[in-house]
Amino acid sequence: MRQPPPLDACFAAVSYAYPWSKLMAVYKFGQDPAWAAVFAGLLLRTPGLAGRLAALQSGDWLLPMPLSAERLQTRGFNQSWELAKALAGQSGTAAHPDARLLLRIRNTPPQSQLKREARLQNVKGAFVVDPLRAGELAGRHVLLIDDVMTSGASLFAAAQALRDAGAAGVSGLVVARTE
Repeated sequence: MRQPPPLDACFAAVSYAYPWSKLMAVYKFGQDPAWAAVFAGLLLRTPGLAGRLAALQSGDWLLPMPLSAERLQTRGFNQSWELAKALAGQSGTAAHPDARLLLRIRNTPPQSQLKREARLQNVKGAFVVDPLRAGELAGRHVLLIDDVMTSGASLFAAAQALRDAGAAGVSGLVVARTE
């Protein structure tokens, strides 16, 4: 590959199809963060993930995909942060969740309304690591958590920001992925 993706791997529990697509919408847009515990349990049964979680050390991170301040205010919660907390609680991993290390610095139009190329441009430069904490990433491994992966544009942009800040490895973990 001329330019490999910035993710070492990406784990998905289910295909983004019925009934999961409907349940994800209820979770994400229905202001029902209680679904996070159910989805975390589903994620923990994803093949290969248990070994990845067990390999994470105490200095490693479970990082949710950040929302812009505007989107967070509209939605009322960050679905990825709720997933990260539930996953940490249910898995017993040594890595810890943190919602303030990776930041979204631009509010962008929803990715669901855009075609692939426009999605890539939409999120380019939208994520940064908190400059006062970038040193915490040096040599560490990150599990980047999101609810749904479609084109991968958002996860790739966030993963690139983490790599640029010194993360040794970045893997993605999503509840659902389009085929």
